[in-house]
Amino acid sequence: MSNKAPLNASAKAHTHREIMIILGGLMTGMLLAALDQTIVSTALKSIVEDFNGLNHYTWVVTAYLLTSTASTPLYGKISDIYGRRPVFQFAIVTFLLGSFLAGASQNMTQLIATRALQGLGAGGLMALTFVIIGDIVPPRDRGKYQGYFGAVWGLSSVAGPLLGGFFSDHHKILGVTGWRWIFYINLPIGIASLIITSAVLHIPKVKRAHSIDYVGAILMVLSVCLVLLSVSIYGPQYGWGDSRTVTYLVAGIVLAVVFLMWEKRAKEPILPLYLFKNHTFSLTSALGAVIGAGMFGAIVMLPLYFQVVKGYSATSAGLKLIPLMLGIVTTSIFSGKMISKHGHYKRYPIMGTAIMTAGVLLMTRLQIDTPYWQISIYAIMVGAGLGLSMQTIVIALQNAVDFKDMGVATSSNTFFRSLGSVFGTAIFGSILTNRVAYYLTANFADLAAKNPSAVDGFDASKLKGITNSTAVLNTMPPVIKHTALEAFVSSFHIVFYAAAPVTAIGFLLALMLRETPLRTSHDYAAAREEAAGETLG
Repeated sequence: MSNKAPLNASAKAHTHREIMIILGGLMTGMLLAALDQTIVSTALKSIVEDFNGLNHYTWVVTAYLLTSTASTPLYGKISDIYGRRPVFQFAIVTFLLGSFLAGASQNMTQLIATRALQGLGAGGLMALTFVIIGDIVPPRDRGKYQGYFGAVWGLSSVAGPLLGGFFSDHHKILGVTGWRWIFYINLPIGIASLIITSAVLHIPKVKRAHSIDYVGAILMVLSVCLVLLSVSIYGPQYGWGDSRTVTYLVAGIVLAVVFLMWEKRAKEPILPLYLFKNHTFSLTSALGAVIGAGMFGAIVMLPLYFQVVKGYSATSAGLKLIPLMLGIVTTSIFSGKMISKHGHYKRYPIMGTAIMTAGVLLMTRLQIDTPYWQISIYAIMVGAGLGLSMQTIVIALQNAVDFKDMGVATSSNTFFRSLGSVFGTAIFGSILTNRVAYYLTANFADLAAKNPSAVDGFDASKLKGITNSTAVLNTMPPVIKHTALEAFVSSFHIVFYAAAPVTAIGFLLALMLRETPLRTSHDYAAAREEAAGETLG
């Protein structure tokens, strides 16, 4: 024991008040990243009209997702080496710089580049929030605090579309173009997070030899970017058999294999492969990807249903998502408190994935005239399932890995969830687009056969226009519009039928989770001291 570091301030238990203050800084940082995944989509229409950049609009979202997803595992490793607070604050400053420059953009190229910079900061905000909580709170007590992060995700899922709609609906606010405020609003929130973390986030860094696996980092970032480009841009846009889609996908997979081979021989790998020998790490990584896919499938498809089928504005569609948010918030906080009270966590992802699967299946009952109270019940179920699952698997993971691997293991889990969300959004979006084109053709052929007079004088070429812009629907006669909306409803059904097996896989994975006793404050202090001793010894 003589070579071990003394149990210093890093092992000192924080009071509830100190933790809540730190939590405030972390939550504002995480809100920035979570909000920017949803706030931009509703303002895209105004942005592309200003910049005349419809052909590049998907890049505004994808550039952010690419850099935030690819950088997530890097932050965990770098913070293990250089300390949590400076790396977390670097992420905030990077995000704020990206936000300011995005708001000042003068064309689509500048906007896409600055969104990529924003994403680079967001990757750190999302990953390090959970890592820092893992540092200061033992697993047994973590549930009651981690539940609040589920509340942040729930809030952002509603506040994002609402704020995006509000700002883009106003031509000017305080003399500045309305949509630019979706980026400028980040500045006061980020500055508040910087001030709070500077004042209270004191986690002494364990000294260790600096060694970053730069080759591994480059290989990982390139492979992730190439795969995500093929899945989220080229596949949906040009088709899955297109040469660009196939080339990027194959190149990404080859680089991923090279990355794994390199990581085996790297002295201090970015993603230590021995972590996958840990049953809980492997299982929670897969579970995180499944939950990410299910979460974004619901959060993206439901507002689209409200806007296209029900005809709500972007702002109204955001308000209609409140039941989803209530489901996430209440069950996140409830499950967190129950885990801290009783010390059992396995039951919650099992219940969560089961409820989420049932909610997604019930979404297949949606019709043009489905009353809002009924949709609300389905949305609450999906939200409740997410709330019971999301934070719980992080607690299970952090409880199962060595303290020295806390940063890289937690950020890797966030990385796999981000990957799942990108794949889920791209695949479900492609299914929707494909099925809408199919059902439009089939439904109009059926209408022409049953009621020829209804389609007299209707230009069939307008059907292609509907798939490009749903605004065309409002210019059509009632019978034609109803037939088109039926095609959208049928397409949404197929998407939800495709999503249900994915969340059902999550249920099976949750059943296989091994429950181990949650470490207490004493156990945690001992583990932290041992990690310091191993590093310095």
